[in-house]
Amino acid sequence: MPQDVIFDLGGVVFQWQPVALLQSLFPKQVPSETVAREWASQIFQTFHPEADWALFDLGLIEPEPLAQRIAARTGLAQADVMRLIDGIPPHLEPIQGTVDLLHALKARGHRLFFLSNMPAGYAEYLVRVNPFFSQFDDGIFSAHVQQIKPLPDIFVTAQTRWPLQGQPVFIDDVQRNIDAAEQHGWQGIRFETPEQVRAALVRQGVWVG
Repeated sequence: MPQDVIFDLGGVVFQWQPVALLQSLFPKQVPSETVAREWASQIFQTFHPEADWALFDLGLIEPEPLAQRIAARTGLAQADVMRLIDGIPPHLEPIQGTVDLLHALKARGHRLFFLSNMPAGYAEYLVRVNPFFSQFDDGIFSAHVQQIKPLPDIFVTAQTRWPLQGQPVFIDDVQRNIDAAEQHGWQGIRFETPEQVRAALVRQGVWVG
């Protein structure tokens, strides 16, 4: 029976490895994984809904003011923060196993959606360069609705906009987003690998093939 399956994007459909990204962009300033983790913690603030980066995901701040805020708060050079902001879109390479899963689910007649915390510029880039977005029936980027996971309003917007049938399956790599979705009545699968998600979908009765 066809079912609605909702995907997060960063860390699920696209690789998201901020520690590795920081080490590649700043090999001299970030000589170790430990230092890279410290930088990531300061810059992204674990993506808390009230963090500077959340304003970017919400479409409430542009890249340069964001870089100024982060630089002022952390002591990092503003030019370095801008380099990171600009370097993220090409870092978001598709995870081939997840792309294959999208095609398999679509071929079985399931409706596919995405629900992503994503700045508008990144969203436009990803849709432009990745033809597999055609597999999605619809999707929501946080910057386009000025709502953000794990806060409940974005789940209400998704439910109203699509609308979803039965108990949809939601796939995300962040546990607090899974918890929020489950509180909204969705089924959650925390992403680890495409193979693990495929197996979890089968266990939940979603025909993958």
